Amino acid sequence: MNIAWFKDLDQAFKKFLEENNIKDKIFGILKDLDVDNNEELQNASNKIKEIILNVEIPSSIKDDIIDAYDTLNVDKELFEKAKEALAIIKAGRDMPYVAVRSSATAEDLPEASFAGQQATFLNVRGNQNLLYAVKKCWASLYTARAIYYRIKNNFPHEKVLIAVIIQKQIHSDKSGVIFTVNPLNNNENEILIEAGFGLGDAVVSGSIIPDQYILDKGDLRLKEKETGKQEWKLEFDFNTKETVKKKIDVKRRILEEYEIKNLGELARKIEQHYKKPQDIEYAIEGNKVYIVQSRPITTLKKVAKKVSEDVSDRKVILKGMSASPGIYSGPVKILNSMEELGKVNDGDILVAVQTNPDFVPAMKRAKAIVTDSGGSTSHAAIVSREMGIPCVVGTDKATEILKDGDIITVNGSKGEVYEGKVEVKQEVEEHREVMGGVETITKIKVIMDIPDLADKVAETGAEGIGLVRLEIMISEGGVHPRKYIEDDREEEYIELLVNGIKKMAEAFKGKPVWVRTSDLRTDEYRGLEGGEEEPKETDPMIGNHGIRRVLKQQGILKAEVKALKRLHEEGYNNVGVMIPFVINLDEVVKAKEIMREIGLEPCKDIDFGVMIETPASCWIIEDICKEGVSFVSFGTNDLTQLTLGVDRNNEDIAYLFNEKHPAVLGEIKKVIDTCKKYNVETSLCGQSGSDPEMAEFLVKFGIDSISANPDAVDRIKEVVARTEKKLLLDFARRRNS
Repeated sequence: MNIAWFKDLDQAFKKFLEENNIKDKIFGILKDLDVDNNEELQNASNKIKEIILNVEIPSSIKDDIIDAYDTLNVDKELFEKAKEALAIIKAGRDMPYVAVRSSATAEDLPEASFAGQQATFLNVRGNQNLLYAVKKCWASLYTARAIYYRIKNNFPHEKVLIAVIIQKQIHSDKSGVIFTVNPLNNNENEILIEAGFGLGDAVVSGSIIPDQYILDKGDLRLKEKETGKQEWKLEFDFNTKETVKKKIDVKRRILEEYEIKNLGELARKIEQHYKKPQDIEYAIEGNKVYIVQSRPITTLKKVAKKVSEDVSDRKVILKGMSASPGIYSGPVKILNSMEELGKVNDGDILVAVQTNPDFVPAMKRAKAIVTDSGGSTSHAAIVSREMGIPCVVGTDKATEILKDGDIITVNGSKGEVYEGKVEVKQEVEEHREVMGGVETITKIKVIMDIPDLADKVAETGAEGIGLVRLEIMISEGGVHPRKYIEDDREEEYIELLVNGIKKMAEAFKGKPVWVRTSDLRTDEYRGLEGGEEEPKETDPMIGNHGIRRVLKQQGILKAEVKALKRLHEEGYNNVGVMIPFVINLDEVVKAKEIMREIGLEPCKDIDFGVMIETPASCWIIEDICKEGVSFVSFGTNDLTQLTLGVDRNNEDIAYLFNEKHPAVLGEIKKVIDTCKKYNVETSLCGQSGSDPEMAEFLVKFGIDSISANPDAVDRIKEVVARTEKKLLLDFARRRNS
């Protein structure tokens, strides 16, 4: 899709300059500029770009851009049949990714090429991002190198304009470059095609050795072929919204015979059209071929050999699972026991066999975490994502290989650990579209453990906290809850919880904050005062924890309910409560009785819910609804592990852990369907809430809310908006068929 606001695209830029009265300012800066003085040249360029970026695009141009962008993914014929659905579907429709490309009016002349001097922005999404990218394209007409080139080649600044083309983004399976004259030997009767997997920058930049195909221009006969070497490809990651490298193991040629011939035919037609040899970039997505750029070849007699990027100096010493993205270099501190938590200072990299809630004080000081064991739902992974620090889990031997004081680099995005300090470029997306403005029927909430992060997490625009776990507050208090009760220190425990939960309730004022009563496993809190008395269980994961434990040690549950009652008395009525690891209806009944004893009527004075974490709770859901609950919340980590019989912390069988297994999805759907029947709200607060594919399933099942990690809120909101749009679109089609 090309957005043509005027007869000539470059006239939009001209109008932008004129209506903002900035032409004279720009040309005044360029007048008498000494381009050989690098500091003066850079200062002039920066001033002009700042002028362009700080003024508004005229409304007539802006409206045309947004209108054209808004209908880029819309099937207009469908809307002719379903006009009444237009507003609804258009409002929820997923905003498409586009490429914003620029071309100067004097660019690509036979005797001179401005190629690479003006900017192109890929994977742009959202109205504000799009408008800003257009301005950045315009501003790129005045980069230092563009100014220098024009002056050195006697192109008057006043006569050079810039056109901006906006095209739907192509997420290439294959891509590359075509020369309609073989640049290797300047043979005008040959066509050279280079090809690589993934996005084209890997080929264009010379970072890989591409496949090469030489065709006879007359009959398109394949004269020569040479298979390259490509161990990775570039692709757009829809989760991180970044272009990432993905390893591949392919030992076959990239293009099929029919693709080679098709590209040859297109190349001949393009050269015939322009009547000059062409340098063409192409992209293949599925079975469709796109020509994304064509320009004259101006360097036929200036052939230079491409040099691959050398990354051999990056020594990988450990590999594991990517648990939390980001890159950090620093000194290692290995923790072998709770007694060593004090070793970790601000800026250290915490290394351990695994982490548990006892480790949180040290984890908050660390800037990266590496563990021997664990998977993407392990404690280290969950807390690292919430704190926003890099984490690699499941390395198997980090504590064996590393030593205190070693300097390493943790690449949480790739699941790798490098020796020494390694500079790894991280591209930051500018002016990313904030999805908080997108309305979704399904509410998007967050999972939270750490009160001190509440204000920061609230900035995500989440519609509440779907799960507050008390265990990290408990570990920071340093005393086991049972010890508080046994030593008549109940008030200390209540104050600890009130102070922590209050920070979250305040940050999310007016939005629901659901607190799970303590879920104290016997193997996790031995480092706390009184924790040494915890019994040793053969399998603590399915042992004495959750509601079953606090119903036996009721002093703990009563103190937690008293804390919630005190918060309500202070006006924090947005705080609700839910009980974990339910398997019997009697557990729900007894918990409600204790709440009434404290002075809180469940479902009336306070929202009351249960965690759906066991297959048993799924099968008795109708009885639970009849007993009376405000909501239910799926804990998919435990539900998956118990349904499939897979220990989620065992890296040897982590590949079997799958929240999207038909059995788990079937349980979730059964619970949602039953809760709808009884008007009980449904939510999900497991780690799978941060999985876009899982979010699609949940929306289709009709879940009311999804809680994700703070760093995944925007991503999940996008997925939910897209899924809801699809459902509306399907409804419109059926209605008008």
